[in-house]
Amino acid sequence: MSAENIDSSADTAAGDKLFAQGCDFVKGVVKMDGLPADGRNEVAFAGRSNVGKSSLINALTGRKALARVSITPGRTRELNFFTLGKDGLLYLVDMPGYGYAKAPKGQVKGWNRLIEDYLKGRQELRRLFLLVDSRHGLKETDRATMALMDEAAVSYQVVLTKADKPKSEELAKVLEKVSAELAKHPAAHPEILVTSSREGHGLSELRAAVAACAVT
Repeated sequence: MSAENIDSSADTAAGDKLFAQGCDFVKGVVKMDGLPADGRNEVAFAGRSNVGKSSLINALTGRKALARVSITPGRTRELNFFTLGKDGLLYLVDMPGYGYAKAPKGQVKGWNRLIEDYLKGRQELRRLFLLVDSRHGLKETDRATMALMDEAAVSYQVVLTKADKPKSEELAKVLEKVSAELAKHPAAHPEILVTSSREGHGLSELRAAVAACAVT
């Protein structure tokens, strides 16, 4: 076994241990002045509506209903904060989905403004995990978020979801295209994580990436 594999095994073990210690809902935030002020590190999960964000968070934490899962896109309408790990080592933030929601345009505009203000101005945010449907690859709304992260110099990492849906050759093509595009973005983490909430694929690697943000 190489040193790289040893390090990788240690990282995934640390991530799995962190998530096994518990994840608890703290509060939902609808305005910037409602954000927690205790200074602990944060990681956030964002993506288009119906990308599978709630299912992925539930799979990561081993809780069936920690994050709300709905057949109706756009049901997460606030920044939902959860403490993760022993003594609440860091916050996990479930962000409103973008791109679609069955709601008045004024409300959707308000959510989008909250997302933008949070991403641009939150010093505690260590990494944004940008969820992208592996069947479709990057969309213009994803690119807008990426541009915002580049401007704010906030680290973000793409996580492909629903990897059990496309055929292997189709998944490989999407992975190649996304990787090539990310290489042009200075704030993007070079490693793309490929996950399936249904099959559990890639969850340990994602937990490890989250755990690494707790100590940086």
